[in-house]
Amino acid sequence: MESFSSRDTFQAGFLLAQQAGPGDVYCLEGDLGVGKTVFTQGFAKGLGIEEPVQSPTFTIVQEYEDGRLPFYHFDVYRIGDVEEMDEIGYEHYIYGQGVSLIEWANLIQEILPDHYTKITISKNLERGFDYREIKIEEI
Repeated sequence: MESFSSRDTFQAGFLLAQQAGPGDVYCLEGDLGVGKTVFTQGFAKGLGIEEPVQSPTFTIVQEYEDGRLPFYHFDVYRIGDVEEMDEIGYEHYIYGQGVSLIEWANLIQEILPDHYTKITISKNLERGFDYREIKIEEI
């Protein structure tokens, strides 16, 4: 999927979330500044969440309960050790009835469930400053 603007990236997240079901896990990867937060904001909107969504960089997980499904937004960029995920009770979220979206999931690869949806956002400056490729694959 191609994105030519932040609006396209937001819309990609929005559309994907409309297909999300209880217990689904989405792993979002990409360099700093590629639009992971914009994608996540669209995803939250697609779940019917109206409150502002920010990246939970310092809290690891942010919970949103007012959509059609509970939404758990993880940002594990600053995690020092996978044991920190145990401390926040990640299993309650990832194996629960809500939808989990994990930014920088490659840093906690060993504790991810067997099946999840991997989303990779990447730039290609040859195609333009705002161009993004959004790759979605089932693992």
